[in-house]
Amino acid sequence: MHNQPVGQKGFDFPCNFPIKVMGLAKDDFDALVVEIVTRHIGNICEGSVVVRPSRNSKYVSVTITFLAQSQAQLDALYTELSAHERVLMAL
Repeated sequence: MHNQPVGQKGFDFPCNFPIKVMGLAKDDFDALVVEIVTRHIGNICEGSVVVRPSRNSKYVSVTITFLAQSQAQLDALYTELSAHERVLMAL
């Protein structure tokens, strides 16, 4: 895995890439994130999605690990996630 921030070129593609998306803990936030990510990467492998509530359960983080194919793919994914009104942060 790489800990280099997106925007700094240097990934060797294809590579396993974890993306973490945070938002308010509403019933369908994880499904929303999966839907957006699927548009960019295709099918998500079983066991690749980890959902964690915050300590007070007000927020939730959804981490999806997938095989990233290019910097352009990651840039497009981050752009769409960051633009969504329900997404507070994408790392």
